[in-house]
Amino acid sequence: MSDYSRSAFESAKRGAGTLLTGAASALVIMIGVLGVMWGVEIVDYLLNGTLDHQFGIVGWDPDGLVGIVFAPFLHVGFGHLMANSLPLLILGFLAALRGVGKFLAASAVIIVIGGFGTWFTSPGVITVGASGLVFGYFGFVVARGLFDRRVLDIVLAIGVAIAYYSILWGLLPNQQGISWQGHLFGLIGGVIAAWFLRRKRPESPYSAY
Repeated sequence: MSDYSRSAFESAKRGAGTLLTGAASALVIMIGVLGVMWGVEIVDYLLNGTLDHQFGIVGWDPDGLVGIVFAPFLHVGFGHLMANSLPLLILGFLAALRGVGKFLAASAVIIVIGGFGTWFTSPGVITVGASGLVFGYFGFVVARGLFDRRVLDIVLAIGVAIAYYSILWGLLPNQQGISWQGHLFGLIGGVIAAWFLRRKRPESPYSAY
């Protein structure tokens, strides 16, 4: 085996190892997140929905700002949580593949932008649920493929866009009891997170005249 072939093999081996490590970490963190959500929902069920009213986002109410942090972990019953669990697991896993650090940063951006946007555009309405995160991770994975332009990220972006394009109907304000604002601003937060966390390319040593 030539030195070039050996170097290419070692590089591919390191890349595969890094990807497997990232996949394992992504799976563990998403199972943990869902475990917390289900645990919180069990407690909320035992308290007859008290947590939703105390810690949900309440539009235009200064006290309701606390919900920006807590609302993504609350749901209006187990049916609501079940509807969010599978897409959250899949999209969150794909979002976390590139590293837990970037995933946590992206999640924070999505939660803050999605939460503030929902609070500002939903006066007097209590909003809870992880659907803002679902839309945020969708936007993050798709936009990451556009901004980073790595083969794996492009493939994931195309696959997610094809598999989950139908969720974009959730951006339309035509469903009773569904926060299209949370969906919209979660998606915006995911795209912004992908832009800020994009791979930085080295500057060209040549100057343009």
